[in-house]
Amino acid sequence: MTVRRPLIAANWKMNGDRELVSAMAATLQGIDSPHEILICPPVIFLSDFPKSSQYRLGAQNVSSETAGAFTGEISADMIRAAGAEYVILGHSERRCLFAETDATVLQKAQQALRVGITPIICFGETLSERQQEKTMWVLAQHLDAVYAAHPDLLAETVIAYEPIWAIGTGLTATPEQAQQVHAFIRQHLARINPEAAAKVRILYGGSVNADNWPTLFSQPDIDGALVGGASLKPAEFAAICRMAKE
Repeated sequence: MTVRRPLIAANWKMNGDRELVSAMAATLQGIDSPHEILICPPVIFLSDFPKSSQYRLGAQNVSSETAGAFTGEISADMIRAAGAEYVILGHSERRCLFAETDATVLQKAQQALRVGITPIICFGETLSERQQEKTMWVLAQHLDAVYAAHPDLLAETVIAYEPIWAIGTGLTATPEQAQQVHAFIRQHLARINPEAAAKVRILYGGSVNADNWPTLFSQPDIDGALVGGASLKPAEFAAICRMAKE
């Protein structure tokens, strides 16, 4: 049986300040968790976090370019220098609000890997697509666009399943719905590389909180969480990080 170390990741989005940085660092410093813990604040706060063995740091985005005249962009080298070991890519908000495509996500993933940063690549379906029973078809298209042409990426990335209809809405997929999709993702990727598919960590994201997380985490193919709003509350995020895999 393949053992995958769970990853609990905090996505602060465009929220937070130095006070929250201090509160989160202090809360996590004394935490007893068997999981890998990741904090992804706005990139400007990365260097404010004290170095700690209790958590890792990540960015929420990165440029698809290495360097140059790209006003406002931040390169992989820059986020690495600021302390990032992970980067969230392809989040639905990036896709919907900033028109990012699978091709863009692939370019950004390659930039991150170039400097040793692990991409967390997000995929998910809209409410309309789920209602039309197109969830698996939509996910297959996204997965193939990234991994079919570049199967080597599978062993170097983390995947996050984030149903778009559950992000920031308070709605959450049932544990059974989430497990069904996670199992599909793993089975689909096994066609590309069975060994890497068995090892890849697949996180669930979509209004995760301390109340709904235990039942979601009990599912065999859910290897952690990408936490949004609850990650802005240090005590609640710490509670999620402490929960054991059943």
